Amino acid sequence: MKKIFLAAGLSALMMGGSAMAQNIGASIARFDDNGLTIMRNGMTAHIETLDGVNLQMEDAQDDVARQLDQINNFIASGVDAIIVNAVDTNATEAMSNAAAAAGVPLVYVNRQPVNMDTLPDGQAFVASNEIESGTLEAFQICRNLRAEGKSGGARGYLMNGQLSNQAAVQRSKDVHDVIGMDMCNFMELIDEQTANWSRDEAQDLMTNWMSSGEPFDFVIANNDEMAIGAIQAMKAGGIDMADVQVGGVDATPDALVAMAAGDLDVTVFQDLAGQGAGSIDTALKLAAGEDVDKTVFIPFILVTPENAAEFQ
Repeated sequence: MKKIFLAAGLSALMMGGSAMAQNIGASIARFDDNGLTIMRNGMTAHIETLDGVNLQMEDAQDDVARQLDQINNFIASGVDAIIVNAVDTNATEAMSNAAAAAGVPLVYVNRQPVNMDTLPDGQAFVASNEIESGTLEAFQICRNLRAEGKSGGARGYLMNGQLSNQAAVQRSKDVHDVIGMDMCNFMELIDEQTANWSRDEAQDLMTNWMSSGEPFDFVIANNDEMAIGAIQAMKAGGIDMADVQVGGVDATPDALVAMAAGDLDVTVFQDLAGQGAGSIDTALKLAAGEDVDKTVFIPFILVTPENAAEFQ
Protein backbone atom coordinates (compact mmCIF):
# COMPACT_ATOMS: atom_id res chain seq x y z
CA MET A 1 0.00 0.00 0.00
CA LYS A 2 1.46 3.36 -1.05
CA LYS A 3 0.60 6.73 0.43
CA ILE A 4 1.84 10.22 -0.48
CA PHE A 5 1.31 13.02 2.01
CA LEU A 6 1.88 16.67 1.20
CA ALA A 7 2.27 18.80 4.33
CA ALA A 8 0.17 16.35 6.30
CA GLY A 9 0.63 15.46 9.96
CA LEU A 10 3.31 12.94 10.83
CA SER A 11 0.89 10.92 12.90
CA ALA A 12 -1.22 10.40 9.79
CA LEU A 13 1.88 9.17 7.99
CA MET A 14 2.69 6.59 10.61
CA MET A 15 -0.89 5.35 10.86
CA GLY A 16 -1.53 5.28 7.11
CA GLY A 17 0.88 2.52 6.06
CA SER A 18 1.00 -1.13 6.88
CA ALA A 19 3.10 -2.39 9.78
CA MET A 20 5.94 -3.33 7.41
CA ALA A 21 5.79 -0.13 5.36
CA GLN A 22 8.88 2.00 4.99
CA ASN A 23 8.32 5.67 5.79
CA ILE A 24 10.32 8.45 4.19
CA GLY A 25 10.04 12.08 5.23
CA ALA A 26 11.09 14.78 2.74
CA SER A 27 11.63 18.46 3.53
CA ILE A 28 11.56 20.59 0.36
CA ALA A 29 12.93 24.14 0.38
CA ARG A 30 9.76 25.57 -1.14
CA PHE A 31 6.76 24.21 -3.00
CA ASP A 32 6.17 27.37 -5.08
CA ASP A 33 9.26 26.85 -7.25
CA ASN A 34 8.76 25.54 -10.79
CA GLY A 35 11.98 23.53 -10.87
CA LEU A 36 11.45 21.99 -7.46
CA THR A 37 7.88 21.14 -8.48
CA ILE A 38 9.31 19.01 -11.30
CA MET A 39 11.55 17.31 -8.75
CA ARG A 40 8.63 16.70 -6.35
CA ASN A 41 6.54 15.29 -9.20
CA GLY A 42 9.40 12.91 -9.98
CA MET A 43 9.39 11.76 -6.38
CA THR A 44 5.64 11.15 -6.25
CA ALA A 45 5.63 9.40 -9.62
CA HIS A 46 8.42 7.09 -8.48
CA ILE A 47 6.68 6.30 -5.20
CA GLU A 48 3.68 5.09 -7.22
CA THR A 49 5.88 2.35 -8.66
CA LEU A 50 6.99 1.08 -5.24
CA ASP A 51 5.11 -1.22 -2.89
CA GLY A 52 5.07 -0.58 0.84
CA VAL A 53 6.75 2.81 0.77
CA ASN A 54 5.10 5.90 2.26
CA LEU A 55 6.34 9.41 1.46
CA GLN A 56 5.54 12.61 3.30
CA MET A 57 6.69 15.89 1.78
CA GLU A 58 6.79 19.07 3.82
CA ASP A 59 7.18 22.64 2.54
CA ALA A 60 9.97 24.45 4.39
CA GLN A 61 8.78 27.76 2.88
CA ASP A 62 12.37 28.98 2.46
CA ASP A 63 12.80 29.01 6.25
CA VAL A 64 15.91 27.34 7.68
CA ALA A 65 14.48 27.03 11.20
CA ARG A 66 11.26 25.51 9.86
CA GLN A 67 13.25 22.97 7.87
CA LEU A 68 15.31 21.89 10.88
CA ASP A 69 12.07 21.52 12.87
CA GLN A 70 10.65 19.32 10.12
CA ILE A 71 13.72 17.10 10.23
CA ASN A 72 13.53 16.79 14.01
CA ASN A 73 9.82 15.93 13.73
CA PHE A 74 10.59 13.23 11.18
CA ILE A 75 13.20 11.77 13.53
CA ALA A 76 10.83 11.87 16.52
CA SER A 77 8.15 10.06 14.54
CA GLY A 78 10.45 7.19 13.60
CA VAL A 79 10.78 7.54 9.84
CA ASP A 80 13.12 5.12 8.12
CA ALA A 81 14.91 7.80 6.11
CA ILE A 82 14.86 11.53 5.44
CA ILE A 83 15.31 13.47 2.20
CA VAL A 84 16.31 17.16 2.33
CA ASN A 85 16.25 19.79 -0.39
CA ALA A 86 18.08 22.45 1.60
CA VAL A 87 16.76 25.98 2.06
CA ASP A 88 20.28 27.21 2.80
CA THR A 89 23.13 24.96 1.72
CA ASN A 90 25.35 26.62 4.34
CA ALA A 91 23.04 25.44 7.14
CA THR A 92 23.08 21.69 6.58
CA GLU A 93 25.55 20.62 9.25
CA ALA A 94 22.96 20.80 12.03
CA MET A 95 20.59 18.68 9.93
CA SER A 96 23.27 16.06 9.32
CA ASN A 97 24.19 15.98 12.99
CA ALA A 98 20.57 15.55 14.11
CA ALA A 99 19.97 12.65 11.72
CA ALA A 100 23.30 10.99 12.49
CA ALA A 101 22.73 11.20 16.25
CA ALA A 102 19.37 9.49 15.80
CA GLY A 103 20.75 6.89 13.40
CA VAL A 104 18.34 7.92 10.63
CA PRO A 105 19.67 7.84 7.04
CA LEU A 106 19.56 11.22 5.30
CA VAL A 107 19.79 12.11 1.61
CA TYR A 108 20.33 15.63 0.32
CA VAL A 109 18.80 16.22 -3.10
CA ASN A 110 19.41 18.88 -5.77
CA ARG A 111 21.27 21.35 -3.53
CA GLN A 112 24.74 20.45 -2.31
CA PRO A 113 25.26 20.63 1.47
CA VAL A 114 28.13 22.71 2.79
CA ASN A 115 29.39 19.67 4.73
CA MET A 116 29.54 17.48 1.63
CA ASP A 117 33.13 16.42 2.32
CA THR A 118 32.33 15.34 5.89
CA LEU A 119 28.91 13.72 5.56
CA PRO A 120 28.41 11.10 8.29
CA ASP A 121 27.92 7.44 7.43
CA GLY A 122 24.39 6.81 6.24
CA GLN A 123 24.14 10.13 4.37
CA ALA A 124 24.47 10.95 0.66
CA PHE A 125 23.88 13.64 -1.95
CA VAL A 126 21.86 13.13 -5.17
CA ALA A 127 22.00 15.88 -7.80
CA SER A 128 23.80 16.98 -10.93
CA ASN A 129 27.34 18.36 -11.08
CA GLU A 130 26.95 22.13 -11.13
CA ILE A 131 30.36 22.55 -12.72
CA GLU A 132 28.67 21.25 -15.87
CA SER A 133 25.58 23.48 -15.76
CA GLY A 134 26.98 27.00 -15.91
CA THR A 135 29.89 25.85 -18.07
CA LEU A 136 27.66 24.34 -20.75
CA GLU A 137 25.41 27.42 -20.70
CA ALA A 138 28.13 30.07 -20.85
CA PHE A 139 30.29 28.25 -23.40
CA GLN A 140 27.35 27.88 -25.79
CA ILE A 141 26.56 31.59 -25.41
CA CYS A 142 30.23 32.25 -26.24
CA ARG A 143 30.00 30.05 -29.34
CA ASN A 144 26.81 31.76 -30.46
CA LEU A 145 28.33 35.21 -30.06
CA ARG A 146 31.38 34.18 -32.07
CA ALA A 147 29.10 32.79 -34.79
CA GLU A 148 27.39 36.18 -34.91
CA GLY A 149 30.74 37.87 -35.54
CA LYS A 150 30.99 39.44 -32.09
CA SER A 151 34.33 37.93 -31.08
CA GLY A 152 35.84 41.40 -31.18
CA GLY A 153 33.90 42.29 -28.05
CA ALA A 154 30.55 41.52 -26.48
CA ARG A 155 29.05 42.91 -23.27
CA GLY A 156 26.30 41.53 -21.08
CA TYR A 157 24.81 40.74 -17.71
CA LEU A 158 24.82 37.83 -15.26
CA MET A 159 21.83 37.04 -13.05
CA ASN A 160 22.66 35.10 -9.90
CA GLY A 161 20.33 32.82 -7.97
CA GLN A 162 20.10 32.90 -4.18
CA LEU A 163 23.60 33.56 -2.90
CA SER A 164 22.99 31.18 0.03
CA ASN A 165 22.66 28.37 -2.52
CA GLN A 166 25.68 26.38 -3.63
CA ALA A 167 24.23 25.90 -7.12
CA ALA A 168 23.97 29.64 -7.69
CA VAL A 169 27.52 30.25 -6.49
CA GLN A 170 28.92 27.46 -8.65
CA ARG A 171 26.96 28.38 -11.77
CA SER A 172 28.17 31.97 -11.56
CA LYS A 173 31.74 30.76 -11.02
CA ASP A 174 31.33 28.59 -14.11
CA VAL A 175 30.40 31.69 -16.14
CA HIS A 176 33.43 33.61 -14.89
CA ASP A 177 35.66 30.61 -15.67
CA VAL A 178 34.35 30.41 -19.24
CA ILE A 179 34.81 34.14 -19.77
CA GLY A 180 38.38 33.67 -18.56
CA MET A 181 39.10 31.19 -21.38
CA ASP A 182 41.08 32.43 -24.38
CA MET A 183 38.22 31.52 -26.70
CA CYS A 184 35.68 33.53 -24.71
CA ASN A 185 37.62 36.37 -23.14
CA PHE A 186 36.02 38.80 -25.58
CA MET A 187 32.94 38.62 -23.31
CA GLU A 188 32.68 41.35 -20.68
CA LEU A 189 30.21 41.53 -17.79
CA ILE A 190 28.68 44.96 -17.32
CA ASP A 191 27.11 43.90 -14.03
CA GLU A 192 25.91 40.89 -12.07
CA GLN A 193 23.29 40.82 -9.34
CA THR A 194 21.00 38.31 -7.67
CA ALA A 195 17.39 37.86 -8.68
CA ASN A 196 16.88 34.99 -6.21
CA TRP A 197 15.79 32.41 -8.84
CA SER A 198 12.64 34.56 -9.36
CA ARG A 199 11.02 35.50 -12.67
CA ASP A 200 9.49 38.65 -11.19
CA GLU A 201 12.71 39.80 -9.55
CA ALA A 202 14.61 39.13 -12.77
CA GLN A 203 12.14 41.20 -14.75
CA ASP A 204 12.61 44.11 -12.34
CA LEU A 205 16.39 43.74 -12.39
CA MET A 206 16.54 43.63 -16.19
CA THR A 207 14.29 46.68 -16.43
CA ASN A 208 16.66 48.52 -14.08
CA TRP A 209 19.70 47.49 -16.12
CA MET A 210 18.07 48.64 -19.36
CA SER A 211 17.29 52.03 -17.86
CA SER A 212 21.02 52.81 -17.89
CA GLY A 213 21.00 52.82 -21.68
CA GLU A 214 24.09 50.59 -21.85
CA PRO A 215 24.16 48.50 -25.04
CA PHE A 216 24.47 44.74 -24.37
CA ASP A 217 24.75 41.52 -26.31
CA PHE A 218 23.93 38.75 -23.83
CA VAL A 219 22.16 37.86 -20.58
CA ILE A 220 23.23 34.74 -18.69
CA ALA A 221 20.95 33.61 -15.86
CA ASN A 222 21.55 30.89 -13.25
CA ASN A 223 18.13 29.40 -14.03
CA ASP A 224 15.34 29.52 -16.60
CA GLU A 225 12.91 31.45 -14.41
CA MET A 226 15.30 34.42 -14.27
CA ALA A 227 16.07 34.11 -17.98
CA ILE A 228 12.34 34.29 -18.73
CA GLY A 229 11.94 37.32 -16.47
CA ALA A 230 14.78 39.03 -18.32
CA ILE A 231 13.17 38.18 -21.66
CA GLN A 232 9.84 39.65 -20.53
CA ALA A 233 11.56 42.89 -19.54
CA MET A 234 13.48 43.11 -22.81
CA LYS A 235 10.38 42.47 -24.92
CA ALA A 236 8.43 45.05 -22.92
CA GLY A 237 11.29 47.48 -23.62
CA GLY A 238 11.07 46.89 -27.36
CA ILE A 239 14.35 44.99 -27.69
CA ASP A 240 14.60 42.61 -30.64
CA MET A 241 15.39 39.24 -29.08
CA ALA A 242 17.33 38.28 -32.21
CA ASP A 243 19.95 40.82 -31.11
CA VAL A 244 20.55 39.35 -27.65
CA GLN A 245 21.82 35.94 -26.59
CA VAL A 246 19.93 34.68 -23.52
CA GLY A 247 20.76 31.58 -21.49
CA GLY A 248 19.26 29.74 -18.53
CA VAL A 249 19.47 26.39 -16.76
CA ASP A 250 16.86 23.66 -16.11
CA ALA A 251 15.06 23.24 -19.48
CA THR A 252 11.69 23.77 -17.80
CA PRO A 253 8.52 23.54 -19.93
CA ASP A 254 8.20 27.36 -19.95
CA ALA A 255 11.82 27.67 -21.04
CA LEU A 256 11.26 25.29 -23.96
CA VAL A 257 8.26 27.38 -25.03
CA ALA A 258 10.45 30.51 -24.92
CA MET A 259 13.09 28.71 -26.97
CA ALA A 260 10.53 27.64 -29.57
CA ALA A 261 9.44 31.27 -29.82
CA GLY A 262 13.02 32.33 -30.56
CA ASP A 263 13.46 34.23 -27.30
CA LEU A 264 15.68 31.85 -25.30
CA ASP A 265 18.88 30.70 -27.01
CA VAL A 266 20.40 28.26 -24.52
CA THR A 267 19.31 26.20 -21.55
CA VAL A 268 20.68 23.12 -19.81
CA PHE A 269 18.53 20.13 -18.98
CA GLN A 270 18.68 19.22 -15.33
CA ASP A 271 16.91 15.93 -14.76
CA LEU A 272 15.01 17.17 -11.73
CA ALA A 273 12.50 14.32 -11.88
CA GLY A 274 15.42 11.89 -12.05
CA GLN A 275 17.01 13.54 -9.04
CA GLY A 276 13.77 13.16 -7.09
CA ALA A 277 13.43 9.48 -8.00
CA GLY A 278 17.12 8.91 -7.33
CA SER A 279 16.85 10.43 -3.86
CA ILE A 280 14.12 7.94 -2.95
CA ASP A 281 16.11 4.96 -4.25
CA THR A 282 19.20 6.15 -2.37
CA ALA A 283 17.21 6.68 0.84
CA LEU A 284 15.76 3.16 0.62
CA LYS A 285 19.21 1.64 0.04
CA LEU A 286 20.61 3.48 3.05
CA ALA A 287 17.64 2.39 5.17
CA ALA A 288 18.36 -1.21 4.13
CA GLY A 289 21.97 -0.87 5.23
CA GLU A 290 23.38 -1.04 1.70
CA ASP A 291 26.58 0.70 0.65
CA VAL A 292 25.87 3.88 -1.32
CA ASP A 293 28.23 6.37 -2.94
CA LYS A 294 28.32 9.64 -1.04
CA THR A 295 27.62 11.49 -4.29
CA VAL A 296 25.21 10.32 -6.98
CA PHE A 297 25.45 12.59 -10.03
CA ILE A 298 22.84 12.72 -12.82
CA PRO A 299 24.32 14.41 -15.94
CA PHE A 300 23.31 17.81 -17.30
CA ILE A 301 22.56 18.06 -21.04
CA LEU A 302 22.94 21.16 -23.22
CA VAL A 303 19.68 22.25 -24.89
CA THR A 304 19.59 24.50 -27.96
CA PRO A 305 16.92 25.10 -30.62
CA GLU A 306 18.45 22.24 -32.60
CA ASN A 307 17.68 19.54 -30.00
CA ALA A 308 14.94 21.20 -27.90
CA ALA A 309 12.23 18.92 -29.31
CA GLU A 310 13.87 15.96 -27.52
CA PHE A 311 13.03 17.53 -24.16
CA GLN A 312 9.41 18.54 -24.76
